[in-house]
Amino acid sequence: MEVIIRPDAQSAANLTARLIACTMRTTPNPVLGLATGRTMLIVYSILVEMYRRGEVDFRNTTTFNLDEYVGIPSNSPGSYRTYMDKNLFKKVNIDGANTYLPDGMAADLNHECERYEQAILDAGGIDFQLLGIGRSGHIGFNEPLSAMRSRTREKALSPKTIIQNAPFFGSQDGTPRRAITMGVGTILDARRCVLLATGAEKARIIAKAVEGPITAMISATALQLHPRCTVIIDESAAVHLKNQDYYRWIFENEPEWDAYRA
Repeated sequence: MEVIIRPDAQSAANLTARLIACTMRTTPNPVLGLATGRTMLIVYSILVEMYRRGEVDFRNTTTFNLDEYVGIPSNSPGSYRTYMDKNLFKKVNIDGANTYLPDGMAADLNHECERYEQAILDAGGIDFQLLGIGRSGHIGFNEPLSAMRSRTREKALSPKTIIQNAPFFGSQDGTPRRAITMGVGTILDARRCVLLATGAEKARIIAKAVEGPITAMISATALQLHPRCTVIIDESAAVHLKNQDYYRWIFENEPEWDAYRA
């Protein structure tokens, strides 16, 4: 795992978007794993601007989102399909048939989870998995005690997650209680993982995820096991990390980051 600390949320998102764009340029028929939430809005807006400037092309890209709520239609304002269409898919030249999200309205949710896993395999696996982190330390909707080898499945959302997502639905009462999510094991199968987190409210959980013990209570700690995982954070999210000087040294000195320091 590498940790990269950037001065602010904008520069952290910009670095993340540039890494995604690099994968798209250098990988034939790239397969991206995508995340939602407030943190990703800046990333997607940067990618849209890059597309408009001709710096990135989505024509041959396939995407798989981490999760989708159970029990709300894909055209609902609160669905992740609507989020992705509004903030990325409808603004670039991606083929809509190559944008995959779980179907939270499926009659057989277990079958839908199996189908989603198979679709990822059929696409050749995920080249670049974009991740956020919830306040309980979850990646996707892998709530506390999610198995490290878990696959795509239906999950009950924790009270903390429901509270966190309530602003998107107007109230806690209107917030879905269940979702389909890629499993921790599914996420770890990606060839590269990048977790983006910004803001002081993420600082304590980032410290636990990055520098704490690996535990099913915090599913993001599983990323410590990934052979190519980068955690990108801003200064506010870094305040509780013990090895900040080392993380800054990595970005300033490792050749991998030469092209991204300008």
